[in-house]
Amino acid sequence: MVETLERPAAPRSPVERARAWVEWFGIGRLVAASVATIIVCAGGVWLVRSPPPATEASLPRATTTSTTTSVESSPPSVAPMVTVVLVHVAGAVVAPGVYELAGDARIRDALVAAGGPTDTADWNALNLAAAVADGVKVYVPMVGEEVPPALTLAPLGGGDEPSLVPVDVNAATESELESLPGVGPATATAIVTERERNGPFLDVDDLQRVPGIGPAKLDALRTLVAT
Repeated sequence: MVETLERPAAPRSPVERARAWVEWFGIGRLVAASVATIIVCAGGVWLVRSPPPATEASLPRATTTSTTTSVESSPPSVAPMVTVVLVHVAGAVVAPGVYELAGDARIRDALVAAGGPTDTADWNALNLAAAVADGVKVYVPMVGEEVPPALTLAPLGGGDEPSLVPVDVNAATESELESLPGVGPATATAIVTERERNGPFLDVDDLQRVPGIGPAKLDALRTLVAT
């Protein structure tokens, strides 16, 4: 008796095997497992995500500019204030007149501002290194000329700053009076005429008796004259 061998079953396709597995596992379990997997993945993503920025972070920021100074840097230097003085330069100079000079100017600077001395100027009569003060008249005499007393520079209060010796308006000549700032030949003649006609000036305010001398000119002469 011949034994008949059964043919082996043909291998199932992946689709058939998957279908068989689903039938074995069950549709309900498969759906539940899928949902659980999605929930677990979503939870993990939520746990590891970065927190959202705070609301304050989205607000605009005010920008400020600050200046920092290094400790090693030297402190800023303060520029010294320069005082300006008015000086009347007269006599043997190229361009006599009133000039504006720096507060630390010297007689030499005043002569330079006036164009320099003429060929007939007497250098030995001046101290070119002396400091000038506001309202001073610098007179450059010619060689052999006698300098009027009103133009003699004398130290003020024992210091180095020069000042004009007051002019005695009751004794000064017309040329001496003309050395005063703002006093020309006409005013000098009027001063002499007034004192001869109406008597000496009792005080500086009496100069207002002279035609052409008002309050402003009197204030300019007050410290430069005496009675």
